[in-house]
Amino acid sequence: MGHTGPVNPNGLSRPTDAPAPAFIAEASARPRRRTLARRTRIVATIGPACDDAAVLGAMAEAGMDVARVPLAHGTLDDAIARVRRIRAALPGIGILADLPGPKVRSTPFGAGGVILVAGLELDLAPAALAPASDARRVGVALDGATEALETGDLIAFGDGGVAVEVIGRDGAVAHAVVRSGGHLEGRPGVSLPDARLTLTTPTAEDLTAALRLTEEGVEFIAVSFVRTAADLEATRAVVGEGGPMLVSKIETRDGVDHLEAILGASDAVMVARGDLGVRLPLEEIPHLQKKIIRDGVRFGLPVITATQMLESMITSAVPTRAEVTDVANAVLDGTSAVMLSAETAIGARPALVVETMDRIVRRTEADFDFDRWGAGLGLQELPGDASSPARVTAAITGAGWRAAIEEDAAAIIACTRNGATARSISRFRPKMSVLAATPLVATARQLQLSWGVETLVVRESTSTDDIVWYAVEAAVKAGHASPGDVVVVLAGSPTESSPVTDTLRLVRVR
Repeated sequence: MGHTGPVNPNGLSRPTDAPAPAFIAEASARPRRRTLARRTRIVATIGPACDDAAVLGAMAEAGMDVARVPLAHGTLDDAIARVRRIRAALPGIGILADLPGPKVRSTPFGAGGVILVAGLELDLAPAALAPASDARRVGVALDGATEALETGDLIAFGDGGVAVEVIGRDGAVAHAVVRSGGHLEGRPGVSLPDARLTLTTPTAEDLTAALRLTEEGVEFIAVSFVRTAADLEATRAVVGEGGPMLVSKIETRDGVDHLEAILGASDAVMVARGDLGVRLPLEEIPHLQKKIIRDGVRFGLPVITATQMLESMITSAVPTRAEVTDVANAVLDGTSAVMLSAETAIGARPALVVETMDRIVRRTEADFDFDRWGAGLGLQELPGDASSPARVTAAITGAGWRAAIEEDAAAIIACTRNGATARSISRFRPKMSVLAATPLVATARQLQLSWGVETLVVRESTSTDDIVWYAVEAAVKAGHASPGDVVVVLAGSPTESSPVTDTLRLVRVR
């Protein structure tokens, strides 16, 4: 580690094939500090309301960073067709494909659905006996599920707003009474007691989908109902080490109990509050959200907070005050991304929802305590073995964060091929710009899920000096640094068989 001198730029030898450093002179007309972009990312779910290329473009313009394609509804071919439409309309955006997992659903309700009122008695029957659902009999599309139910079991539908209690059973048909009423339509999820059923994650259908989605080049694949690290390992065996980033959805008690091991096997994590809130007491959810975010950030993982963030905007032009506060609190908790679900997938105004989320996040980030975040994180134990590449990278990025504060650096530049260095420095939530200089467009798209990381696509390099040169050059040209500024550069050797970030340089732009 060292502070370079005031030459070319700053002690670096200009690569023989690099142009003369005219960019340094050109930068003198730029302001000293570039206005920082929004740090917290916005993930928006794509559905019937926003399949049109014009609507997708409006959502991207409003602030969508990552497009989510759920596979819980429709066929795999439908999802792949949607992925291709997104890629054609927005070639630079990251795509998150969300596997359905072992989700138990009802058989379909008729057009318009039904309203179940508290106190109403109904039956829960196998799909073979109830191929369609109505207000008197609800079909459960999982063999053996209703036979396993016992008196006193509480069964929730959808996100848990509608719930029934089992009061008896006649063979394969369970009798129940509605305890919490509401509207059901389509094929809502049916949340059954975990102790009664043994469901495999990922399912065979999930693995088939994961392989095809990998071939389509999606940046992220979300694995639903993750219970142990083995669920991630099974998925990774299909997509490969160089495949999409795997996002663990934490939505079961087992997932919470095995959180540390799951994070160690994941590339990102989602606080899936819908199913989590059905399976655990509601009053636990805010505290679990904070824990999952805190632990995920400590591991250097992007963390997505999801479910009902602006739910009222499915039909309304403005969110509720409680929803605005929910989004703001997630940002203050340090989440990497906030996610929109039905609000954009089937809502009346997808682009307006994204724009509203963008405004809330920007205002909240104005009060974000950057210094407290980094200082608190520095006291926590880093994941991994002491000599592992990840641990070395974590240590170097920690030193880079401290150096950036001491030198009032204009930016921290992470030179990276797979994005790991940028994600590692991102966990400190620095107040200055975090730039990822990468030669790979695919890595640039994956980094769109990482808090505060802006990407610079640079040329391939064969030496550490060249890597640093091109990274600083790109940062100056993009307006992130001007003459007199110090930038912190994190890099490693491009020739090492096991990539590790082991170089920290402070460069003063001339």
